[in-house]
Amino acid sequence: MRDITVLSGGHGGSKFISGLLHGISTGRVPGIREDARVTVIANTADDLWMHGVKVCPDLDTVMYTLGNGFDHERGWGRKAETWSVKEELEAYGVPGTWFGLGDRDIATHLVRTQMLEAGFPLSQVTAALCERWLKPVWGDRVQLLPMTDDRVETHVAVKDENSPSGLSVVHFQEYWVRLRAGVPVEKLIFVGQDESKPGPGVMDALLKSDLVIVPPSNPVVSIGTILGVPGIREGLVATSAPVVGISPIISGHHVRGMAEQMLAAIGVDATAAGVGLHYGTRGSGGVLDGWLVDTADASAVASLTESGLKAAAVPLWMSSEDATADIAAAAVELVTA
Repeated sequence: MRDITVLSGGHGGSKFISGLLHGISTGRVPGIREDARVTVIANTADDLWMHGVKVCPDLDTVMYTLGNGFDHERGWGRKAETWSVKEELEAYGVPGTWFGLGDRDIATHLVRTQMLEAGFPLSQVTAALCERWLKPVWGDRVQLLPMTDDRVETHVAVKDENSPSGLSVVHFQEYWVRLRAGVPVEKLIFVGQDESKPGPGVMDALLKSDLVIVPPSNPVVSIGTILGVPGIREGLVATSAPVVGISPIISGHHVRGMAEQMLAAIGVDATAAGVGLHYGTRGSGGVLDGWLVDTADASAVASLTESGLKAAAVPLWMSSEDATADIAAAAVELVTA
């Protein structure tokens, strides 16, 4: 196999892709050529305008991670970041400083904003930014694509006793960063999703791939928003490539983020089996052929298999690049053996 497509959110997806690429380069993923090309289709429904600049958190997390610029210790943003601009904004009393734009990071957003305002679509802007980050490391072997060039945003409705409706609606980033996902989600609203269309290259990547992977990203507000762009789900169903996913839930809990809160909002059990069945098998209207769960959830394999999914239990903690490469290898083996 040479052409691999990965649907990705931010932290979990980028960490998996990094391990996948390490595994391909070191021969730890049998069946995938060493010169394989990996196309990443990234969620853009987390995107927002902040302090006059366009911020694309998941695109940037993937780009910085694969370009060796991500701060793994903090878990977000750039290495060796400083915060002078944020501190100055706070001193002025500017609203929205709960969203921390670092001094290095803000340069990326300024370039993106200038290009967008000059009329370039997000896909072309992303390709230009990746000339700095991905090209020197991976050449033409890695391509990062926004799921759409259109505006799609996830908004979250939460209870608000001071509102006539009893609800307030906030952008997903405000729910995640300012509210720290600490209040129940009453409803999820995907602004612009129904009118959006796949970004350039997205459908070709899905339909011409040798393998499609759904990594352990949030199944609702990362993978779910990608699948919600009209045409992308249909592309996954139509592709001749096997489609395999990796559970973001281990022992009934998300590894990072707020998948439990998001799954509760759509009525899906926050379990490895619950998420796998939520995605479903391509034979019955879903999007997967195979689903990996952690060894702690091995008891779920039987019910998943009964649903028509190929399923297996392997260690899923991405504790190192070698461990993550082994997860990738297990995923490939599950749907190609």
